[in-house]
Amino acid sequence: MASESVTDAPVRRDQAVRAAVEQGLLTGAEPVVCLLDVAGIRASAAALHAAFEAVTRPGTTVLHAFAVKAAPLVPVLRLLSAAGIGCEVASAGELALARAAGVLPSRTVLDSPAKTPGELREALALGIAVNADSAQELARLDAFVPTAPAGPPLGLRVNPQIGGGSIGALSTATATSKFGVALRDEGARAWVVRTYRERPWLTRLHTHTGSQGVPLELMAQGVREVYELAEEINAAVGHRQVDTLDIGGGLPVNFASDDETPTFSEYARLLADTVPGLFDGRYGLVTEFGRSLLAKHGTVVARVEYAKTSGGRPIAVTHAGVQLATRTVFAPASWPLRIAAYDAKGRPKAGPAVPQDVAGPACFAADLLAESRPLPLLEQGDLVAVLDTGAYYFANPFAYNSLARPGVHGFTTSPDDPGRGVRFATVRTPQTLDEIVAESGGAHSDALLDTRTT
Repeated sequence: MASESVTDAPVRRDQAVRAAVEQGLLTGAEPVVCLLDVAGIRASAAALHAAFEAVTRPGTTVLHAFAVKAAPLVPVLRLLSAAGIGCEVASAGELALARAAGVLPSRTVLDSPAKTPGELREALALGIAVNADSAQELARLDAFVPTAPAGPPLGLRVNPQIGGGSIGALSTATATSKFGVALRDEGARAWVVRTYRERPWLTRLHTHTGSQGVPLELMAQGVREVYELAEEINAAVGHRQVDTLDIGGGLPVNFASDDETPTFSEYARLLADTVPGLFDGRYGLVTEFGRSLLAKHGTVVARVEYAKTSGGRPIAVTHAGVQLATRTVFAPASWPLRIAAYDAKGRPKAGPAVPQDVAGPACFAADLLAESRPLPLLEQGDLVAVLDTGAYYFANPFAYNSLARPGVHGFTTSPDDPGRGVRFATVRTPQTLDEIVAESGGAHSDALLDTRTT
């Protein structure tokens, strides 16, 4: 969202990398650190609000709920909440994080294809909106709703089955997707309409078509499908029973440059052109963006522990690999990441571009963040910055080789007061070796020594 965001994000990033070195966030003991640009996050939140306000009738209820899975960090949820963004949660753990961040139940939505009875009861008791994913989940709600406190909004997720994007693993609206009620299966649409007629407490309708690799036009088509279904339901029951449409999120992110495209404004305008009735004030709206709010505002910085060559190609061995960039390592074609080179003092590194591998610390051959990537030749002690990693990277670690989770720090800069420089705030402390042992059964070390039955 180049036109919607703060335009000097790369300058702030360079300042933060250098300050991380100067202020001791990167050390021999802590050779990798994660940085979050607070100004960038605030700018994205403001851009999202502005984009939908520009096309929505004044007075329409709109809840932008951040997909917690994209960055399950309490301070991040708190920051977004202060910026007017709620939470979309998909587990008891994510709900606990949202509550710890102080997000109100009225600004929280529970989605998941596998909600337990306990999770449903908790949501109903707290007044949290729930989107049921299946007929069997609706049957559970049938039993819980009569005794629940005065009701939170309840809805049904449908799959419009309009097809997928370029990343099959993330496509949620295919013919055989595991999510929601398959709307084009035989008899399904009639069943949905009948289900709403039989359950006056169902007042929402939910779909989620978009994700990385899905074109905006396909996302808009999915929203149009759910809007038309809502119109059909309301006509069948004879009044506006469905009063809110949850249109999901999943706006793709540009991982090729600093440009933030596509923008929230582009998507909102496309929706207004494709589904004009969506914004005329008859329906409240819920969105569930995640990656597009955070990705561009996160950077992983890691020290080059060793520099070597193999087969004539340079290799920079760093402390950032599969434990952070799991998707990139296992599916590099779908999830390429940009790498920026810095010297040992955190200054952007100059020099001719040399094709080289940027490797992680894990003990398997594919642990590469970049392969044959042209960069200034990296040397021992230099730093690499892994860009666009604010969502689904350092907040979702993979515990391969029992590698510790790195610390996460938010940063702010003061362009009008250079004397203040860069200020860091701890979001998550680095994981300690004692914590690794504890979560790996350290308190039960003798548990398997005596396996005799009594």
